Amino acid sequence: MHPLRHYHVLGKAIPNFLLASPNPTLLRDLELLLSAEGGHVELTMSAESMLASLAESGHLSLVVLDADLPGMEMDRLLAAVRETAHSPRFSIVLIADAVTPELVDRLDEGVIDDIVPHATELSFWRVRIGDALRRQCAQSELDILRESVSMSAQYDRLTGAYNRETILSMLFRETDRAQRTNSPLSLVLFDIDDFGHWNSRLGAQVCDELLVQVAGRTAHLLRSYDLLGRAGKDEFLLGLPGCNSVNAVMVAERARVDVFCSPFHVAGEAVRLSACFGISSSNGRTPLVVLREAEKALASARATGPESIQCFGACPEPQPEPVTFFSPASGDELLAW
Repeated sequence: MHPLRHYHVLGKAIPNFLLASPNPTLLRDLELLLSAEGGHVELTMSAESMLASLAESGHLSLVVLDADLPGMEMDRLLAAVRETAHSPRFSIVLIADAVTPELVDRLDEGVIDDIVPHATELSFWRVRIGDALRRQCAQSELDILRESVSMSAQYDRLTGAYNRETILSMLFRETDRAQRTNSPLSLVLFDIDDFGHWNSRLGAQVCDELLVQVAGRTAHLLRSYDLLGRAGKDEFLLGLPGCNSVNAVMVAERARVDVFCSPFHVAGEAVRLSACFGISSSNGRTPLVVLREAEKALASARATGPESIQCFGACPEPQPEPVTFFSPASGDELLAW
């Protein structure tokens, strides 16, 4: 398969090229070569026009840059090319007859991807450009894979909430922000009541689905900048920027209703779940200290009984009575513990 057509199949997109040279014959020959392969080609003859084209361009696959291009010293031009372009990383093939130590350094650094002499035959250009495009395609796939791995490392694989390490790291940043802006920050830690019972009764796979649904309902009631993390097997942690203890209690009350009021439907069953909530406010202190306080508040809530909400210290407002979760008119035959 032809190198450029091979790239077209793998990349599933027509490549876009920018050719920059003061040599009209070279521009004409390369334009014919690349246009014949289905690529969109733009020509420039000076550093100024090249940078202007880059600023207006969309996605680029390849830049062919003549070392004789007038208007700017080459190192400055290469730096400006990377800074000006809007597209993800593209390949740069430099046309130069002298391979200087400086150009070798640029190759090693990945600033340019190949060096081709001016007198190169068109058949050889075809091979070199095909190689450059394949490298660019492989690098793009590698970048996507790295980003995917990085994102996966931040999230709990089951529920999609942040994992414990990630949410703690984000809470450190939120604490810094709260200190700078003198604004409140609260944590709400909640734990599903008697989840071990459901694990024994329904099995691990069904209980995994319950956790997914709990996380989904919780995420739905949060603001876009609130944080949701899975802190343990059946524990979830909320980071609430801008919320003091009073606000955090209101969020916990809302979670007690919006997350756990309706039955969870799994494996043909309608299951009633409830949770206990522990709350602590940051007051500019490290998240590790605040989390320990939320854990103590949660332990106190568990000791009080299902559906309890406790703050570290004293709750700022009396708790209302536990909500009535279901009515006889719901039509669900509920499992309850």
